[in-house]
Amino acid sequence: MHPFTIPPAIAARVVARCGTVHPFARLDPRRTALVVVDMQNGFMRADISHAYCDMAQHVVPAINKLAGALRTAGGQVVWIQNTFDSRVETEWSVMQDMVTPEARARRAAAMSDGTEGQKLWPGLDVHPVDQVVKKYRYSAFIQGSSALPDLLRAAGIDTVLITGTVTNVCCESSARDAMMLNFRTVMVSDGCAAVTDEEHAASLIAFHLQFGDVLTVEECIAGLVRTNDVPPGARAGEAVDKGAVT
Repeated sequence: MHPFTIPPAIAARVVARCGTVHPFARLDPRRTALVVVDMQNGFMRADISHAYCDMAQHVVPAINKLAGALRTAGGQVVWIQNTFDSRVETEWSVMQDMVTPEARARRAAAMSDGTEGQKLWPGLDVHPVDQVVKKYRYSAFIQGSSALPDLLRAAGIDTVLITGTVTNVCCESSARDAMMLNFRTVMVSDGCAAVTDEEHAASLIAFHLQFGDVLTVEECIAGLVRTNDVPPGARAGEAVDKGAVT
């Protein structure tokens, strides 16, 4: 996994703005969903990938661990499938125009519905109670991309934990939009994968400074509390400790 520690100067700025370095250290599992972004063959198998991320395979155990813990605690797990269809030619033509014809063809071959590339990575621990949602933009939350925001709201979810690949594109895009749609949003530092350590760190730092929290898998699991376990005056989802930076 990517080595990552929140730099002290960044932590100090977050504390100055939020009053704590981890504003969402406490999580009510019944109102929390793990959103796993684009952990698909088309990003993780070099032979069929259009945008290969070697690190993605290394975060699978961490994602499975967090999914299991949240599921057991009463939370929800949603697996996001990046999907290509013909609408992209007109509705997202700017993205198409930014890449070569060869790159467009590779993306269509890897991400079209029903292809081997579009399938979820076989090592993921997907359960029948989980949701699988297709998305058609980088962000799973932007209008027109997927049914995810409505699905989460209907289930009473107000907090999302973002994992998957790649950190600085689809994960960060989804996380920023989730926050702006009024979800408490956490990017899970050791549950996200990027092409380089530098891109991974830059994405998490930019997100943490303004948009939400950055926690490890272990911190997320430790923070899972029932509403009736929260001390008087606190709320699940709010930090009550201004403790160590991780």
